[in-house]
Amino acid sequence: METVQSLRQKLLSIDGKGYGAYKSVQGGYDSGWFQIFIDHVQADPFAPPSRLRARVVHRVSDFPRELFNDRAGRVALQDFLARALHRQLKSSGPEDRAGTGKSGVLSIDRCGQEILERTAILVTADFIEARFSLGLPARGRTVLGKEAARLIGDTVPGALEKCLLYKNINRDDLKAHVDLVRDQEYLRESLEGRGLVAFVANGSTLPRESGISDRPLKGPAVPFLSPPGLEVEFTLPVRGKITGMGVPRGVTLIVGGGYHGKSTLLRAIEKGIYNHIPGDGREMVITDGSAVKIRSEDGRRVERVNIGPFINNLPFGQDTRSFSSENASGSTSQAANIMEALECGTSLLLLDEDTSATNFMIRDGRMQRLVAKEHEPITPFIDRVRELYEGMRVSSILVVGGSGDYLKVADLVIKMQEYRASEVTSAAREIIDSTPDYRVVEVNGKMEGPAPRVPLPARGSREDRVRTKARGLDLISFGRDEINLAYVDQLVDPSQTRAVAEIVRYSYDRYVDGRSSLPEIVGKVLQDIVREGLDVVSPFALGLHPGDYALPRGYEIAAAFNRLRSLRVAARVKIMGL
Repeated sequence: METVQSLRQKLLSIDGKGYGAYKSVQGGYDSGWFQIFIDHVQADPFAPPSRLRARVVHRVSDFPRELFNDRAGRVALQDFLARALHRQLKSSGPEDRAGTGKSGVLSIDRCGQEILERTAILVTADFIEARFSLGLPARGRTVLGKEAARLIGDTVPGALEKCLLYKNINRDDLKAHVDLVRDQEYLRESLEGRGLVAFVANGSTLPRESGISDRPLKGPAVPFLSPPGLEVEFTLPVRGKITGMGVPRGVTLIVGGGYHGKSTLLRAIEKGIYNHIPGDGREMVITDGSAVKIRSEDGRRVERVNIGPFINNLPFGQDTRSFSSENASGSTSQAANIMEALECGTSLLLLDEDTSATNFMIRDGRMQRLVAKEHEPITPFIDRVRELYEGMRVSSILVVGGSGDYLKVADLVIKMQEYRASEVTSAAREIIDSTPDYRVVEVNGKMEGPAPRVPLPARGSREDRVRTKARGLDLISFGRDEINLAYVDQLVDPSQTRAVAEIVRYSYDRYVDGRSSLPEIVGKVLQDIVREGLDVVSPFALGLHPGDYALPRGYEIAAAFNRLRSLRVAARVKIMGL
């Protein structure tokens, strides 16, 4: 391997040449204490920046192995280092960015409020590797070799030294970061044994900065406090005793007036499937990792989903046991979303009436009298929610502000008033017992679980599928198709979307064979990722490692398949589980 000094000389020697001369520096270089790899050189100054890696062996980095000897610690360390390097590269400042196009831009994948497994930093048994991008400097399309030599020879090593050597890290902050993730994982794994689906710690800050920011609310916020009857205590491995509200299995309602914190609480619970950084306010809001947020989604495509438990007897005899639509309505899309979540093995559904189809959620007694059941194809969710729990052990947490009929089917009712929670289950039952009930339960037959569907091999050439690209958080271009994930609420990071895009392509290349069900396909891909790392789904040639993926859950991967407009499936004998 050549030395970094020889790389510096190469860069100086091509100063003033055409931009294509940068291709000559591609390869690996040794500095003595770290190695740097220039894996991909951009075609011109306006193209996506070049991809680089820097590797430091543990003998040099000197991070204690107890920090990363388990998955939780490794993910936490990777996350901490990615954040540190992002801050350091960002602080290099405009003075380090001379030239045209993306010249001088140094960047590493940006982390949000969640602590996700990423490809930006890789910690193995032997080394730490940072994957980052650099816009190789140019004026017009002429190489700025001196500027490139300064960036790669001075700026990058300086950032690496501050962030990838244990002696230069704030050790207390790093330990707190790792300890927090280990406590969060322990708490999530403990929920089932305590009969809980979620936990909200006392003192948590649930409100967010704004509708477009997931950071905690600036200024005074009401800290969460559990109602006494729901308070539980856990003893965590590092933090020790912690108290808060335990949400038990079953059917839970969150009620209250508008703007009093109902949806804020539910959103915190739906994001509790992820671990959060120190200072987020929701560090100890922990949810069953299989929880799926359900909403209506007008216009989405549905491919051969059994929505019969919720919708049947459609006009003109349309089959709802294998229902397809290019433009589903609010109610049919919500029914499909539930059945697809069940297909993937969820044990907790999260619903908010504000984002649900009203006619899917409830039909009151007066409407039942006006429109007879034989003329109404929808079996509303209120009439299936108890059966989901009692027959399939699938719990539900619902935000309900306008339909008192739901009080009758609830095991637990939590009232939010001025962002303060109280348990009002007994009061709700008194109201149910003391007021007339004109509503009739509308159930046609027993609740059926979904039969997993078998995706069929994709039409068209493999070259079409290679042209896969994520655009922000919500959109994926898959060949000639587009996957819209705007209403998949638990997808939280554009790097997850990038990974989902490549996972769909990888799945079609490897596992979509006309025999494996969608849950089986997703399971096989996740097993590959556990065994070989998230790099395994990258389309890049060997040696060109991606630095901008974050691990999604199986539920979001399946959601992308289900929203692919070219998806074709066949039914298979019913099996349950992911």
